[in-house]
Amino acid sequence: MTSYPPRPIDATALKELRTADDAGQVLRAYTAGGSDDLLDSVGSPLRCCLRPVRAGERVALVSYAPLRRWAAATGAEPGAYDEQGPVFVHAEECGGPEPETAGYPFTRTGALRVLRRYTADGHIAGGRLLELPEDAGAALDAALDEAFADPRVALVHVRAVEYGCFHFEVRRP
Repeated sequence: MTSYPPRPIDATALKELRTADDAGQVLRAYTAGGSDDLLDSVGSPLRCCLRPVRAGERVALVSYAPLRRWAAATGAEPGAYDEQGPVFVHAEECGGPEPETAGYPFTRTGALRVLRRYTADGHIAGGRLLELPEDAGAALDAALDEAFADPRVALVHVRAVEYGCFHFEVRRP
């Protein structure tokens, strides 16, 4: 079990993203591992379920702006720190994370992650580069302990360094 619960994309945002994403694009669904022109998406991280895509699932690659959505709900004004990027989600409603997949998702040993820290007003408050060791959960717990030791930090976004993709969010406990 993790010390800090990773947050998937919430149900309201998912419903909106399945209509039009944060770049205004209409959803285009693909079959994972199929012959669609999308990069073979099997194994890609689903941000709705916090697990890899499985062959045969209907998925979509959508543009998502997590800080913008959080700011709209909290009244924060991230200004130039607002960004959007591609994430995989199920093309139709799903049940969210499965209990047996509890813990930090997408923790392949050797993967590079950046943990971006944000203040309650939506401004960046630093970050940390982390190469995931064999015990990725303990390493992420330590990095998040470090982040939340700063009382200004309200939330942390965990992203892949290789593609810059948003993986999940953790909020101050």
